[in-house]
Amino acid sequence: MAFTINEDCTGCTVCARFCPVFAISGEKRKRHEINPLRCVDCGVCGRICSCGAVTDKNGRSCAPLKLSLWLKPKINSELCSACGICVHYCTPRALSISMPKERGDIHVYAELSAPEKCVSCGICEKSCPLGAVAMATQEEVS
Repeated sequence: MAFTINEDCTGCTVCARFCPVFAISGEKRKRHEINPLRCVDCGVCGRICSCGAVTDKNGRSCAPLKLSLWLKPKINSELCSACGICVHYCTPRALSISMPKERGDIHVYAELSAPEKCVSCGICEKSCPLGAVAMATQEEVS
């Protein structure tokens, strides 16, 4: 496990709410913990923590990052086979399979249908067997 929560944690619960694999637990206003068996080392907890209570694998406090700067999945619709693996693993439900553009159209693909739900964890990119998903800046995705 690369990320830990230190004694600076105020128990605000933001990290637990954003964790895409529900690896963070704790009571409100008490120090939270990361379950190393569930954690996928995506770093969402470190990007969202405003008090610097999350440390990386080198023991450095993670700096919070504005939501507008978080990476989003950019999907190459030509490579995507619409297998649905990325959609399945997207816990926040930011991805879906596109609808056919017209009757008889069989070319469907994964798409970022709810960008506001994306937590920039990159699980979609890591799970894509075809390499059709790449994390990119929001400007590159638009």
